[in-house]
Amino acid sequence: MDHLKPIVTVTSGGIQTTQADAIIVNLFEGVTQPAGATGVVNQALAGAIAELIQLGDFQGKLGETAVLYPRGAIPARRVIVVGLGPAKTFDLEGVREASGAAIKQARTLGAAHVATIIHGGGLGGLDLTAAAQAVVEGSLLALYRYNAPGIKQAEKKKEAHQIEQLTLIEFDAGKIAAIQAGATSGEAIAAAVWLARDLVNQPSNVATPRAIVAAAEAMAAEVGLACRVLDEAALRQEGMNLFLAVTQGASEPTKFLILEHKPEGATERRPIVLIGKGVTFDTGGHDLKILESMVRMKGDMAGAAAVIGTLQVAATLGLPRHIIGLAPLGENRLSDTAYKPSDVFTAKNGVSVEVTSPDSEGRLLLADSLCYADSLQPEAVIDVATLTAGKMYALGYRTSALFATDDHLSEALLAAGQKVGEPLWRLPLDPAYDRQLASEVADVKNEGGKWGSAVNAARFLTHFVADWPWAHLDIAAGEFYDDSPWHTPRSYLTAGATGLPLRTLVEFLRSRS
Repeated sequence: MDHLKPIVTVTSGGIQTTQADAIIVNLFEGVTQPAGATGVVNQALAGAIAELIQLGDFQGKLGETAVLYPRGAIPARRVIVVGLGPAKTFDLEGVREASGAAIKQARTLGAAHVATIIHGGGLGGLDLTAAAQAVVEGSLLALYRYNAPGIKQAEKKKEAHQIEQLTLIEFDAGKIAAIQAGATSGEAIAAAVWLARDLVNQPSNVATPRAIVAAAEAMAAEVGLACRVLDEAALRQEGMNLFLAVTQGASEPTKFLILEHKPEGATERRPIVLIGKGVTFDTGGHDLKILESMVRMKGDMAGAAAVIGTLQVAATLGLPRHIIGLAPLGENRLSDTAYKPSDVFTAKNGVSVEVTSPDSEGRLLLADSLCYADSLQPEAVIDVATLTAGKMYALGYRTSALFATDDHLSEALLAAGQKVGEPLWRLPLDPAYDRQLASEVADVKNEGGKWGSAVNAARFLTHFVADWPWAHLDIAAGEFYDDSPWHTPRSYLTAGATGLPLRTLVEFLRSRS
């Protein structure tokens, strides 16, 4: 997609001497007298920020903004003050939230060059590198726009303005290296989330398996990832019959994308394998969905998009771990060749499956992909999927479900999700639920009824997991964001795809590096 991403730079100096269309400073809620960099700007503006507080026009609530016009008192043309909320609860998510709100205000004002201090890097007491990363992430993610091909040119012109440069300012030159490291990470992660959002936002007649493969191949060539693609003949030879069963009703060719990041010196440990469900459109097949739920099904490949983006970050940042990403890509369509209820197919590992619901197709793609992952001798495997309505009923839209066979893996993922603002909640992986999957004609059936459906979907997947730590992330409903009451408002999310849980996967991989 054709995006204009701001150029991100890091500079030493005083924010009050910076020449920009807008500078961003901050205040905690309850503060009556500005201090630090905000205090310096307040003094240069003859107490204008303090006056805002005294008049009750600015309270410092998280994401609240106010605009001041210096009129020559300092080089900047505008001063944006953003609220950080209560100091005692301020964290990296607060940095992202404040950064997103402030940069959106700057864009609304028509600013081309914006300079900002590092929220939380001073009085907030946060790690400076992590805070700088959060500032860049929050800012760039908030600036994302999907350049939809179907929108009229007049509408595009109304939304045409974009910020061209974002400068992070730090007075202490000795801290610049730490800030630059965070800015570099934030920029790489945001770029990958933009890619994932684009892939999910595109209509399904554009983002076909072939098109997603082409986008991944172009990205891999640019950042230095190894890339392989298995076609239907190769999948048949691999014995991936569950995957092929799902897609046999579609005219669009099925693809199995393999991306590999294998830096020098990373061969001593076995690879971490990531699997992303890539159903590019899901009609439900012979278990046809109603229109209300089918209209969102272009996003049923959000897991694959997140994995593709995660591999991009791994290569861009040079993570010192061997990482392999797998994306089974295909459509679940209704046609005279589509698979049917009561059909039986045998997975790559020899487990036979009775299809009781053609709309429970994602777990079939994942099942064969888990079997393929076993051939890679993994250290750990994590799969990501928009899998079940049961997850939505249990946890809503914001929090994703986590199932895991290994406590250490689970704890690491929970911590990663919490740190980046993509919360996870661990649900039981109790073998007692296997009774719901019992079949009279096969080893297992692919659907166990609506009660505990997220759990029995995860239990189904355990039949294809070998002796390695495994985690399953059910992100259903989290792949899109809008202003409905079901979603928690966040300034750095824009209408449409979220890129969930790309940032969690990256944080997990960095913690393992």
